[in-house]
Amino acid sequence: MPIIRLIDGINEVVGRIVSVVAILFAGIIIYDVVMRYVFGDPTRWAFDVTKQLYGFYFIMLGGYALRHQAHVRVDLVTARLGSGARRLVEALGYLIFFFPFAVIFLRESWKFAMTSWRQGEVTYGAVSLPVYPLKLAMAAAAALLLIQGISEFLKLVLNRTNTPDPEEALDVR
Repeated sequence: MPIIRLIDGINEVVGRIVSVVAILFAGIIIYDVVMRYVFGDPTRWAFDVTKQLYGFYFIMLGGYALRHQAHVRVDLVTARLGSGARRLVEALGYLIFFFPFAVIFLRESWKFAMTSWRQGEVTYGAVSLPVYPLKLAMAAAAALLLIQGISEFLKLVLNRTNTPDPEEALDVR
């Protein structure tokens, strides 16, 4: 189904791009450690920057993790069910728990981000970094998580248990 491939493809691309951020914040941490312990000249900005980069990294990979079934799951109930009953329980879980949570998360994170944007909110650490980009990332992550939930729900309803290869997911023809 094209919509499933499109959504999976979007989260695949975002996940691959955002994963590079881990390399960036690891590099900053190594730089700060070398500056602190080798040269005795710690940076004032590294801690604040790595906190924000880690927050960005963590929140933006929610849709990617859901696409690859990497979220923590408690299969105590569904482990003993047949495949049809398991799909039904999982679909109901999306309808009852996931979608209401994702919609509220999107709505509230958007309001949170817009308030931060209007106020020009900055951190209170050693360096005043803008906070609104991270809060905007929360809203974007909520949207990515919601659309990936739609894709996963459609896979359950349409009995599509296998997910396409990442390269195939990017082809929306």
